[in-house]
Amino acid sequence: MIRSAEIVNAEIRELWASGSLDPRDRDRYLRLVVEYAEALRAERESAELAA
Repeated sequence: MIRSAEIVNAEIRELWASGSLDPRDRDRYLRLVVEYAEALRAERESAELAA
């Protein structure tokens, strides 16, 4: 199941809360960016089907 873009974006923002990305969080950040793109795509497709 794909999480919502809003939830994934909140996690991304949390990683950047200090103003910079901790090098230990780089892999997690990259995974979240991919997940965010997938969530946006899924939400867009869902909206198009509903229209």
